[in-house]
Amino acid sequence: MTTAAETYERVRGPLGDRGIDVDHVRAKERAFRLDGAADDTKDDASTGAEADDEVDSTPAPAEFDVGFVYPPRLMEGAVLDRRLSVPWVNGRDAVVTSRNKAGVLAALSEAGLPVPRTTLISNSVDESVVAEAAADFEFPVVIKPNSATRGVGVAKATDLDSLFGVVDYLNLAHDYRATGDKSYLIQEFLPDARDYRVMVVDGAYVGAVRRELPADALANGRWKHNVHRGAEARGVDLDAAGRELAERTATTLGIDYLGVDLLETRDGYLINETNARPTVDAATKYEPEFYDRLAGLIRRVAENG
Repeated sequence: MTTAAETYERVRGPLGDRGIDVDHVRAKERAFRLDGAADDTKDDASTGAEADDEVDSTPAPAEFDVGFVYPPRLMEGAVLDRRLSVPWVNGRDAVVTSRNKAGVLAALSEAGLPVPRTTLISNSVDESVVAEAAADFEFPVVIKPNSATRGVGVAKATDLDSLFGVVDYLNLAHDYRATGDKSYLIQEFLPDARDYRVMVVDGAYVGAVRRELPADALANGRWKHNVHRGAEARGVDLDAAGRELAERTATTLGIDYLGVDLLETRDGYLINETNARPTVDAATKYEPEFYDRLAGLIRRVAENG
């Protein structure tokens, strides 16, 4: 398992109860030997913690039957993928697909699924192009990097001048030659929408949480409902329409294990983003069969590749 912290600690017990042993493989912020030398260190399998020597901590390939999920950094992931030679629950293609917010929205819209009104800007462009794109929206608007996660870089612009100001900072980042993704989104702002993270495993709904900022944060003008920015995630019994939409999203994208971010407005649900590396929350926030279904998916991928 390449995911550490909360998810690793939460899943290894329930999966172990279902006959699946889980070990952590560190996939980033370390050094990898590429010349075939033996591993120098290993992770502490009981805690997921790394040893002090960070040269290499990859257990032998024979120790694993399946990976969960492909590493977040694709460069390091290619090395680890070659080293382990295992099938993945959510391989590289799934992670790349989900990470591209614009690509996801385009695919879902093409399939007839509801998404927020959104425009992709591919830098470099003149301010006139940005102004023309913004003319299709009412202010305020949301600006977000196309491939960032956890709400990083997401901003709100209240008028054209503030939009240009945010774009100025994006332009500075995109001017750096090594920046791979030089695009961003302008999206309609839906201040009264309810924000849900819905989990889909092997095509079926297995639970949802509503993400909401505390009352004092909302009173202070904050509006991003990311858990990593202080929002609280509360388990909810999502209605049939939301469940079906999340399942159709996973089917359309062809991703077996998917977090689907839904926004509920007075007119219905919209699919805002997806995450092929979703954090697993407390089991009490999911359906009773969550771990049975997750274990079944892991076994199927291990057996069939």
